[in-house]
Amino acid sequence: MLVVATDVCPTATATSDGQVAARVMNLSFDGLCISPKRDHKSENYEYLQLEFNAHVFGSLEQYLPPHKFEVEVRYMRNILLRYFTENDRIRIQKLREYRLKVILNYPPLHREIYTMDAENFFTPSFLRAIKENTEASFRSIMAEPRKGIYTFEMLQPQFCKKLMSEVDSFERWVRGTKLRIMRPNAMNKHGVVLDDFGLEIMLDRFLSDFIHPMSRVFYREFGGSSVDSHHGFVVEYGINKDVELGLHVDDAEVSLNVCLGKEFSGGEVFFQGVRCEEHLLSNAQPGALMEKFEIFNYFHAPGHVILHPGRQRHGARPTISGNRTNLIIWCRSTAFRELKKYQRDFPSWCGECKRKKKERARLSLMVIQQELRKREI
Repeated sequence: MLVVATDVCPTATATSDGQVAARVMNLSFDGLCISPKRDHKSENYEYLQLEFNAHVFGSLEQYLPPHKFEVEVRYMRNILLRYFTENDRIRIQKLREYRLKVILNYPPLHREIYTMDAENFFTPSFLRAIKENTEASFRSIMAEPRKGIYTFEMLQPQFCKKLMSEVDSFERWVRGTKLRIMRPNAMNKHGVVLDDFGLEIMLDRFLSDFIHPMSRVFYREFGGSSVDSHHGFVVEYGINKDVELGLHVDDAEVSLNVCLGKEFSGGEVFFQGVRCEEHLLSNAQPGALMEKFEIFNYFHAPGHVILHPGRQRHGARPTISGNRTNLIIWCRSTAFRELKKYQRDFPSWCGECKRKKKERARLSLMVIQQELRKREI
């Protein structure tokens, strides 16, 4: 069973290659623009104390037609509220209260990792690629074993050790209080959400300065150019921890998964192709195509990243021995989630949509050939 690890506007049309193009330039305020405004400087939403992250409003604003500030805020808030039921909003408020209580009382073990320190977090090769900020510089440090799946070395060993010890310290502290650890998702029973004990600002920088430059190059069709929020967490596998993880997709546009350590065997990640919501349960491409384009096993190495679309179906095989800890960052785009509601299929990236499009083209060609043969007779 597969689990969901929980500018397109009404005036847009799909082109033959599956991309979406605007039919008209004058968009009404009822729709979002197909592309973000170039060199757009977003308003400051921090002081408004809205129920959603201010960065989300700033990112979504880039897709709005020109309008008054107050109307923009109300419009964007209505968009965001579509994704959150009243129960969701109550849960979010309780989560805020929980985080405030933790942050006010938990004594950090390694305060230096709570603010971004790129020179001490990342490897020199990764920093050089980010500084050059070109597709060529990124590809120079990466391998691409399957289309859209990238692997490379990213984190320094000392940072990995400090982050693991910080997580251990937080878990010990929680056990000594009346609080409980909020687990990362419905599938992982072990691990912690990093924002819960004060790492949110550091992860905001991680996303904006070090993931976004890559996602805007490699994942534009998935909303990678407009990622505006994150869900960052650490998961733990091994003895008395999670052992494996079933086939699923992430609640993200782009996912970053980096092994922090320790010593272990097994636990490789397996992939089975990218799918849209409608085709999550469809089979992988058959035979040789499956092996060449969709099926892939990745073996973890400390400090090394695997970067992939959130819609890439994947899971984790059993950890046979030892313990493994991974940092995972789900990168999300509010604008992309709103915009894709107006698109019915996704042949540019969904394997099953692509297969059905080719099948329609094949059948259409057969009909044309039959008609031509009839005329010859």
